[in-house]
Amino acid sequence: MHEVPHSPPEPVHPDNRVTWDPRRKPCIPTVTIDGATAHHSLCALLAHADELAALDCASPGENVAVIEHLLAICFASGTCPSSDEEWRDWIVGKRDLAPAAAWLADQPDDSWDLFHPTAPLVQNSELAADLRESGTGTAQLVIEHAGDYNQHFDHHHLELDNPLPAADAFRATLTQHVYGLYGRARMSGKRLGAKVTNLAAGRLTGRIRVVALGQTLGETLRLNLYPPDGPVDSLNTSWTTGTVERRKFEERAKPRVPRSPADLHSALGRSVLLRPARGPHGQITVDQVLIGAGEILELDVERHLQDAVFSKTTNGVRKPLWPSPSRALWQQAHALYSAVRDDRTGMYARLRSLRYERKGTGAPYQLWAVGLVANKTLPVAWTHGAYPYAPGMAAHLYRASRRGSDIAEYIASSLKNAAIVAAETAFPAMRAADETGQVARLDARWSFWPAAEDPFHELLDEVIDRGPEDDDPVSEPLIEYAKGLRTTARTQMLQRLDALPPSDRNHRAQARAVRLFEDAMSGDRAPAELRGEIALD
Repeated sequence: MHEVPHSPPEPVHPDNRVTWDPRRKPCIPTVTIDGATAHHSLCALLAHADELAALDCASPGENVAVIEHLLAICFASGTCPSSDEEWRDWIVGKRDLAPAAAWLADQPDDSWDLFHPTAPLVQNSELAADLRESGTGTAQLVIEHAGDYNQHFDHHHLELDNPLPAADAFRATLTQHVYGLYGRARMSGKRLGAKVTNLAAGRLTGRIRVVALGQTLGETLRLNLYPPDGPVDSLNTSWTTGTVERRKFEERAKPRVPRSPADLHSALGRSVLLRPARGPHGQITVDQVLIGAGEILELDVERHLQDAVFSKTTNGVRKPLWPSPSRALWQQAHALYSAVRDDRTGMYARLRSLRYERKGTGAPYQLWAVGLVANKTLPVAWTHGAYPYAPGMAAHLYRASRRGSDIAEYIASSLKNAAIVAAETAFPAMRAADETGQVARLDARWSFWPAAEDPFHELLDEVIDRGPEDDDPVSEPLIEYAKGLRTTARTQMLQRLDALPPSDRNHRAQARAVRLFEDAMSGDRAPAELRGEIALD
């Protein structure tokens, strides 16, 4: 059998130029309240935001990037509250976002053409000559596919012919602007300047972005809008348009201060250029891309990082909560509730100012935390989690999440100690070089941590359901949570220990490990909830 050669899509040449306008073309996957999937343009998203439950993009980071872009449109159109008091009125009164949709529909078509020859939407047309010489397949555009832009050494994976639909390429470009990692761009820089190859980290890279989620997309946008601290400014629709003076690439970039919320949320953190092509059925696709260095922003903590949750590093440095490859995000949920409880300004203070209204079971809002775990220039995984919030319950939720995390940490530490004792008893003559591997065989922490996450979320849900009218909605759920985790941990420990072959020595190893674990669960150092008692905070 002879293989039929694959024919790549035919590029769209200037004399046969297409336009692709995300205001009108289907571009953002959404989920309606009844669960049916639909596709909507940006205008329709804003006009019908309160009929849609949420966005449903390809990754958590892409979801955040699209929300950022929608917020920028709202700010640019003046569809935003003028004060914290008006913000509360917008939330309670479910302020319609249709004015933002109307403003967007009235914008010039050239400003929203993804393939405009001189001002392509959210792109840099100055890369055109380099795109012809150094452009790659679309894997470079999608963060999860591109690796560190240098995988396989010969970049073969970047050359794969895998055209993207225009809508997918648009969303991936937005994601690059906010989450792109630092590193080296795949272009020479001979024409624009060497600094175009020095990719800087996007403004959300390296930190957890927290989005307040409501019951609908409209409520989510209203929750995350805020009073602008200056005049409304225009969107960054293209590198070559607008009043912002863009950086050049002959010398090191000078960070610029965002001029407005619209400028901040639409900042062009990358120079990107997409090449359009025709798909086999005439659809518009992107078959070649190029990515270079973009804008670098000078961000003010109070003005530009209203969602950031600050924590201290081991060196005592205060920085926004960051994604960790070794610590699950739910173990840091107490930091979110601490911010709602204590912050005097910003998003968390506004959330705390809302009045509590019971509307059935469940939380009216969620704090959705999203981060990109990376190993230097290599993206590893998206980490994300949603944590319930009801007005008036920040202190209760902080206590539940703080104690819940501490209980899980204590149990995990006890499992490790039990594994060490079992290994020392079963393998008394093991070499130091073998100790780590032998302990790991008997260590139940690796199965315990994933199993602990769902009970943690159930704990928070139970606290929410009890409501602030309960004098103590935390203690009893915490005791039940601790009891369940203890049972789970013991079962998983026994399963690990059962891997030891039957022998007198191994039976002693099992008995010693179980005894150590049980003593730890009931000892004086154990969290009170593990002993069936109420913790006195």
